[in-house]
Amino acid sequence: MARRHIIPFLNHLTATRLPLTRSVTYMPRPGDGAPRAVTLIPGDGVGPLVTNAVEQVMEAMHAPVFFEKYDVHGDLSRVPQEVIESIKKNKVCLKGGLRTPVGGGVSSLNVQLRKELDLYASLVNCFNLPGLPTRHENVDIVVVRENTEGEYSGLEHEVVPGVVESLKFCSERIAKYAFEYAYLNNRKMVTAVHKANIMKLADGLFLESCREIATKYPSIKYNEIIVDNCCMQLVSKPEQFDVMVTPNLYGNLVANTAAGIAGGTGVMPGGNVGADHAVFEQGASAGNVGKDKIVQQKKANPVALLLSSAMMLRHLQFPSFADRLETAVKRVISEGKYRTKDLGGDSSTQEVVDAVIANLD
Repeated sequence: MARRHIIPFLNHLTATRLPLTRSVTYMPRPGDGAPRAVTLIPGDGVGPLVTNAVEQVMEAMHAPVFFEKYDVHGDLSRVPQEVIESIKKNKVCLKGGLRTPVGGGVSSLNVQLRKELDLYASLVNCFNLPGLPTRHENVDIVVVRENTEGEYSGLEHEVVPGVVESLKFCSERIAKYAFEYAYLNNRKMVTAVHKANIMKLADGLFLESCREIATKYPSIKYNEIIVDNCCMQLVSKPEQFDVMVTPNLYGNLVANTAAGIAGGTGVMPGGNVGADHAVFEQGASAGNVGKDKIVQQKKANPVALLLSSAMMLRHLQFPSFADRLETAVKRVISEGKYRTKDLGGDSSTQEVVDAVIANLD
């Protein structure tokens, strides 16, 4: 069972909580209680189904947000400029998945968004949900992954025919984000995931940054683990991990592994954050396998995006609405009557949504 509620990127940040000498790596958030505009991108595949689920629940509980919806699909060459401008204006976006073509030199729109808005930190919260049986208990892991550098920077080229070179680099701001998140959210330990035994320069630089930042947070335990051992430890004893900070590619693997252990990608919330903007979406992706059939049957699991939208509400400083939404979702999962196929049931997306709405009060 999770030890705490899903907590967003910045929780109750005030001068009394943070000394003025401590620089803050999170985006500032308005807190006047006024309704907020949020950019909404339904996306591809199951995206329209699960974003519509969020819209219905937000309307049912009269949440103080309204959506500016844009039709964007992964086969576009670029994210339309009007969408970028909307996110820059609103500061917050909620999105479904966008298809990423495999190979062929076609850029991912997900990566484009992260680079355009400098959403340098990806956060995935992997935790046990009451009533959902898993192999391991007491799992509550936050994976903080570098989001714009390393492999996802797209800095690769063909030196000569048959020889491709890819550049990998890391900065210290992802380490600072992980420790600041742990500090603000009462987490006790940060684990750096690396392969510095082989990638001595690139991952060595990553570890140097983590070690330097760790000295500024003496109340938080810091340790390191090689990525292959990390995967083995995750599937055998995941409860030992708390906050995990990783370079780009390792984090993608670690987050999806942790999500599978804690209950599946369909229930894990997450988002991407930068200094000025935040984009909330399903925390871990299972790819496109079998999704066409799920879309046709309208049986996509909306839980992950509903919980991500709760993170968004708390991020916008609407904690009471976030609590209501999280509580309702957890009640539906715990009762077990309405679950989609990936959770062992046969419910449709709408049946799960109706159950969540019925449990809002």
